[in-house]
Amino acid sequence: MARITASVYTSHVPAIGAALDLGKAQEPYWQPVFAGYDYGKQWIKQQKPDVIFLVYNDHATAFSLDLIPTFAIGTGAEFQPADEGWGPRPVPVVKGHPELAAHIAQSVIQDDFDLTIVNKMDVDHGLTVPLSLMFGEQDPQQGAWPCAVIPFAVNVVQYPVPSGRRCFQLGQAIRRAVESFGGDLNVQIWGTGGMSHQLQGPRAGLINQEWDNAFLDRLIADPADLAQLPHIDYVREAGSEGIELVMWLIARGAMADVAGGPAPEVKQRFYHVPASNTAVGHLILENKQ
Repeated sequence: MARITASVYTSHVPAIGAALDLGKAQEPYWQPVFAGYDYGKQWIKQQKPDVIFLVYNDHATAFSLDLIPTFAIGTGAEFQPADEGWGPRPVPVVKGHPELAAHIAQSVIQDDFDLTIVNKMDVDHGLTVPLSLMFGEQDPQQGAWPCAVIPFAVNVVQYPVPSGRRCFQLGQAIRRAVESFGGDLNVQIWGTGGMSHQLQGPRAGLINQEWDNAFLDRLIADPADLAQLPHIDYVREAGSEGIELVMWLIARGAMADVAGGPAPEVKQRFYHVPASNTAVGHLILENKQ
């Protein structure tokens, strides 16, 4: 059967993508950021996932105030990099996995979660920056990333947004869906966004290192309790954009220990300030076989 072997968590700061695309990765400001992903690049080469189920939020490229799905799954065969105002990133087209995506949609909807099914959309930095961080720079002329990717967009931009509890429960439903798929696939689930940051208002530039690291501690050791954290705590402690961290709970909910299995192995934990005006967090959890 298909199985979720690991979960990956990372910030998806747009300036990180720009630094890569403009050849600035080795500059003193950026070098410590990218060094935190050196382990992950080697790790993922060894893991060789067939499919990545990538949880992210769209930044008004595929969706707008005209249409705001709470949860949207990409079921298309491919997804073009989005033009976010300065041209598409020079990265490969994202190849989807329509069969698994359709199966997950069927299973999760029958498990009482309402999803929006999207057959065509462009994907922005929320999805492509995590891929660049883990796979390194890729030649767009070579056609595709090293594995298939299922985009899963969550509304954490326009209120009302989903609760951490709902996201955690959704992750559990996604795990059940993947395990009921007939093919033999190595699947990873990634939760992206965050960590603490605020982009506007009197608190613009807010970063809360203590809170971020406590979040990582709880995500590893007691995600069920962390899932009960109310929205106001994210906003108060991690800034208005810190609410993106509820997406990490989707990935964490899909891990085996949540369903009674052994605790995952922490393969990598990294935290760095600053990257643009955002705290960067990165975590790799691997299910024990």
